[in-house]
Amino acid sequence: MKNQSNEALHTRAYNIEAVGRLIDTLDRLRVECPWDRKQTFESLRPNTIEEVYELCEALIDSDMPNVKKELGDVLLHVLFYAKIASEQGAFDIGDVADALNAKLIFRHPHVFGTVDVAGDAHQVEQNWEQIKLKEKDGNRSVLAGVPRSLPALIKAYRMQEKAANVGFDWPDKAGVWQKLKEEIAEFEREAEQKDAGAMEAEFGDVMFSLINVARIYGINPENALEHTNRKFLRRFGYIESQLSAEGKKITEVDLEEMDRLWNEAKSQE
Repeated sequence: MKNQSNEALHTRAYNIEAVGRLIDTLDRLRVECPWDRKQTFESLRPNTIEEVYELCEALIDSDMPNVKKELGDVLLHVLFYAKIASEQGAFDIGDVADALNAKLIFRHPHVFGTVDVAGDAHQVEQNWEQIKLKEKDGNRSVLAGVPRSLPALIKAYRMQEKAANVGFDWPDKAGVWQKLKEEIAEFEREAEQKDAGAMEAEFGDVMFSLINVARIYGINPENALEHTNRKFLRRFGYIESQLSAEGKKITEVDLEEMDRLWNEAKSQE
C-alpha cells in the first residue's frame, strides 16, 4: 500500500512538472514567436473547433497515440486562452483550475458531502442538473446551458437529457415508440401532399423522436450515426476499389452490380 502511495505521489509530481514545462514553453513562444504573439481569442477560436473535432475522430477510432496528440493540442488551446486572459488581467490558468475544482466539489455532494445516491448514475445526473440550477439565476431555463452553436443532432440529445433530468420524460419505453410512429405517420401524410415546408418540419419531428428512442435505450445517437457513416464509407470504398480493379468506372455499372459488391463488402466484415 505504501509503495502504491509513493508511486501515485511520484506520478502526480511528474504531471505537475510536465504541465509547468508546457506553460513555460508557451510563455516563451508568446514573447518570441511572431505567430503566437499575435493570437487572440477570436483568431484561436476556429482552430480550437478544428482541434476538438480531430480529438473526437481519434476517440471514435480508439487511436490512443492520436488521442494523446490531440489532447495535447486541445490542452495547448486551454492554456493559450488562459495566457491571453492573464495578460488582460482577467484570470490565469490557476484561477481556471481553482474554479473547476470548486465546481466539481459542489456538484458532487454524494462524494464530498452527505448525499446518498446508492451507486445510481442516473440519480447523479438528476442531482447534477438540480445543483446547476441552484448555481444560476432562479429564472434561468433548464436548457440555457445547451450551446446554440452545437450541431443539431447533439443539441437535440442534450436538450432531451436535461429535460429528462428534471422529470420531463417518458414514463416508459412504449410511449416513446408510440410517439415515433405518430411522427412518421405525420411525415408520410405531408409527403403525400408534397408540401416542402411541412415535410421539413415533420421530418425534424421524426428525427427528434428517433433521438429520444436512442436516449431511452442508452445509445448516443451521434456515436451511432458516426459508426454507420464509417461503415457506409468502408463499403462504398470497397465497391469503388473492386470496380477499379476490374477496369470499370462506377458511373458505367448498374445498381444491381453495385449492390452485389456492397453485399460482398458486408459479408467480409
